[in-house]
Amino acid sequence: MEDETTALAGGQQWDLAKVGARWQQELERAQRYFKSWHDRCVKIEKIYLDQQSDQTNAAKRRFPMLWANTSVLQPAVYARVPQPVVERRFKDAQPVARMASELVERNLSYMGDEADIDSIMRAVRDDFLLCARGTVWLRYEADFEPLDMGVQPSDAPANGGLREGLPGGLTGGMGEDGGAPPEAISDERVCIDYVHWSDFLHSPARRWKDVTWVARRVPMTDEELEKRFGPDAMTSLQAQAAGSNKGTNQTERAENEGKTHVWEIWCKSENYTVWIADGAAVALEVSEPPLDLTHFWPCPRPAYGTMSTSSLIPVPDYVYYQQQCDEIDLLTKRVNKLTDQLRLKVFYPSGDGAISPAIEKAMRPENDTVMVPIPEWAAFTDKGGSKAIVTLPIDEVQKVIIACIQARKQLIEDVYQITGISDIVRGDTQASETATAQRIKSQWGSIRIRDRQSELARFARDIIRLAGEIICDQFQPETLMLVSGIKLPTMAEKQQVQLQMQQMQMAAQQAAARAEQMGQPAPPPPQLQQMMQQPTIDEVVQLLRNDSIRGFQIDIETDSTIEPDEDAEKQRRMEFVQMIGGFLQQAGAMAQQNPMLVPVMVETLLFAARGFRAGRQLESTLEQVGAQLSEAATAPKPPPEPPAEQMIKLKTAEVKAGAEQRKAELGVAQAEIEHRAVVEQARGEAAAQALQQFQAQQAAYQ
Repeated sequence: MEDETTALAGGQQWDLAKVGARWQQELERAQRYFKSWHDRCVKIEKIYLDQQSDQTNAAKRRFPMLWANTSVLQPAVYARVPQPVVERRFKDAQPVARMASELVERNLSYMGDEADIDSIMRAVRDDFLLCARGTVWLRYEADFEPLDMGVQPSDAPANGGLREGLPGGLTGGMGEDGGAPPEAISDERVCIDYVHWSDFLHSPARRWKDVTWVARRVPMTDEELEKRFGPDAMTSLQAQAAGSNKGTNQTERAENEGKTHVWEIWCKSENYTVWIADGAAVALEVSEPPLDLTHFWPCPRPAYGTMSTSSLIPVPDYVYYQQQCDEIDLLTKRVNKLTDQLRLKVFYPSGDGAISPAIEKAMRPENDTVMVPIPEWAAFTDKGGSKAIVTLPIDEVQKVIIACIQARKQLIEDVYQITGISDIVRGDTQASETATAQRIKSQWGSIRIRDRQSELARFARDIIRLAGEIICDQFQPETLMLVSGIKLPTMAEKQQVQLQMQQMQMAAQQAAARAEQMGQPAPPPPQLQQMMQQPTIDEVVQLLRNDSIRGFQIDIETDSTIEPDEDAEKQRRMEFVQMIGGFLQQAGAMAQQNPMLVPVMVETLLFAARGFRAGRQLESTLEQVGAQLSEAATAPKPPPEPPAEQMIKLKTAEVKAGAEQRKAELGVAQAEIEHRAVVEQARGEAAAQALQQFQAQQAAYQ
């Protein structure tokens, strides 16, 4: 901040003073663009919260029409947490895409629970119903921890650079001169921030696709500012006295005490982000976007209510029945005033001694049943007795009150007609109506709010898609597997297992050859087979990191955000079970008659099961069982067994042949023994003759 310049990664220099002046003008222009809508929303919010200056005066009481309508529409347009649905775009047998979808869906489900997406969606829903616009902002956060390299710190290198041997993804030195030690990601998450309707701005445009920049206002404490932008930023802000907007009322001043409003701006046309304090002349920071998103924006298209095609300035629904509400409030005030006139007012003669005090005592409000003695009874009766008391007539006041209530009731019906809140939505039905009539009224009564339901469902889907894109691009493989609870082998582990299986097969073949046995070697263990069938985490991450392939193979949606129909869900599950049962019953008979049709039946079953949400969890099991059935059906069959009589003859012939073979073998063995005996005898005789000749020769010499 000393030279008030900053440089992006590409080497481009930015003058923070010029950037700050330019974006202050852009923010002021956008605030003027939305000023009439902003002022209208402030008034509507006050009416909704009934924050009037005097609520004790009956003449100023209001009929809470806006609050009543909003309370009815709140559960009608959003009632439950959106659940992520990540599926393959095409229902083919793609193990890598299926496993990637399962990993991303489980991570999104965990992210929704951690980010409390339900409370965020409810806040957006309230802004959507009151101000006709609601939005959120997504961020990626990661926690780092020092990486233990297993070496002791030493002096920094002479060149002041990084130490040799550090992994490519790690930075930092090992000493004071070398900077911080290398760090590794210990935890990472996707954060979803609710943005109040008054804290969101964008460039004036007719359509969302024409918007060039978006911005949100973030209140930050001094500690957060110093941690985020450094101490120079605090000095600059204090010198400019910027960002010190305390609010227009006591509540806002209490909320903004000790905080500085900082605008975070994402400019799509120039591909950078700007941080600037509210009212400051110099920008705090200019940098490249921290996230590389498909549509650039870190926020989905806001949930819009009524809009025209001329601008992105929404029109709150209250505007269309505000005059009726004003008339209802006027009639309510009039009824309250007239109600105060519904009192018994008595006129009686005064100055008649004991008669006037007696009448006054009898007409006191605290006296319900009173016996009042009158000493001058004769004088009292001579003056007419009870006729001496004259009351003010209130019949005309009562008629006026009834007329005002009838007129107000008609105005309320007009409001219901304008807003489309039918009697079935409000729970107002007649006992004489049939079930068919109520069902028709429910269907037609909900038509007016279907667009609002669809808009909030679209908004929830866009949030899930943005979060899914951040998870696919940023999350480490270890985080994906840890959060999802799915353990996948790496490519190196799979290659090691494959080598191990080959060694086992070679050992089994060698053992079979030594034993002179025929047949297949023993199969590998089931755990190794299952590991070899699973895709590796490297293949899954490669698919998730590739934007083009991921877009073609994975589709991220959400289920309905309105109250589910449990009977309909049960009905869908029963339909799936009935479909599977009926198909298996018919396919079993056909498979027995013609086994060649088994592969066709298996593909047909998978095609039908992939169309059911309930069948997704069984898809892998069905594929494995189908592959086994197809292999068994297409395998060559053994020859048919002969009849029993023929089997007996064959067995008898085999026994005879075996006996004859054994007899022949015994004969051969006996002949061989006899041959050996003859040979040995001949050898003995030859040896005896040689001995006799030797002895005879010795005797001759002697």
